[in-house]
Amino acid sequence: QVQLVESGGGLVQPGESLRLSCAASIRMFGIYTMDWYRQAPGQQRELAATISSSGSTSYADSVKGRFTISRDNAKKMVYLQMNSLKPEDTAVYYCHVPSRGYWGQGTQVTVSS
Repeated sequence: QVQLVESGGGLVQPGESLRLSCAASIRMFGIYTMDWYRQAPGQQRELAATISSSGSTSYADSVKGRFTISRDNAKKMVYLQMNSLKPEDTAVYYCHVPSRGYWGQGTQVTVSS
């Protein structure tokens, strides 16, 4: 059974940083592109960052230059380093395997003074 388990969310002040982690129990993890999505209250889920099997990355304009997605294939982990956080980054963040439609349960990030 495939599981994606996110962790690392929390309450931070504007300008601070957080690192989200996603532990994936997926066979042959290294072949899959992985995404981080986020969903703010009352809004649709949106793609924040993507990392391919080869390590190529892409970002939503709203997070470009502040967020960094990375992966550790040996540990079957995906990370999202979030710097210079803003109140508008407040959302539930989800780990996602686009080719399989797998989703994690999400981790809450709240940015507030």
